[in-house]
Amino acid sequence: MRELISTHFPFFKEPELVDAILNVGKEVTIKEGEPIIRVGEFIKSTPLITDGLLKVIRQDDDGREILLYYLTGGNTCVMTVTCCMHQEKSKIKAIAEKDSRIILIPFHYMDDWMRNYRTWRNFILQTYSARFEEMLATLDQTAFESLDTRLIKYLNDKKLVLETDKFTITHQQIATELNSSREAISRLLKKLEGLKVIKLGRNKIKVLKDFK
Repeated sequence: MRELISTHFPFFKEPELVDAILNVGKEVTIKEGEPIIRVGEFIKSTPLITDGLLKVIRQDDDGREILLYYLTGGNTCVMTVTCCMHQEKSKIKAIAEKDSRIILIPFHYMDDWMRNYRTWRNFILQTYSARFEEMLATLDQTAFESLDTRLIKYLNDKKLVLETDKFTITHQQIATELNSSREAISRLLKKLEGLKVIKLGRNKIKVLKDFK
């Protein structure tokens, strides 16, 4: 585990912090499609992502969803940090977009680490800032951009984070994550296929050209 920390979290400079992670952290593998955080649950630990990809989704009381952001290696979900420190129920869910490895840190260490380890505190504050900017971008897209622009950005982001131009996904999944209807998404995907920038298969999409 020490090598994982030095590789993915090289900014943890205090040896005492690394030792603390080694002492209390639990390494876990999450299979593609598995949730690690569910809406309404009390969160008992904060994940440090070493490998893989998680997607974080906001869900309202009616079950409607919208994709907030992706998390790759070297990151954590700061919303879990907030819930841990305030012992609140989760307002988001996080799902493994592909097989992932994480280190779980029990919540009762959060306060002490924020006080005692400068690099941990900086990591959390910088992560808050980055995720806040991503959520503002999601809000701006939802409020001010057309659905076709949002769909193009979604496909661009999917290609980037999955590191492949071909992925398995249903039209309904895209509609759910963009808080739209399946019919609208299917119509726009057909339009993009007609422009020869994507190719559609059964529950598959291949990006043929870079989107502008």
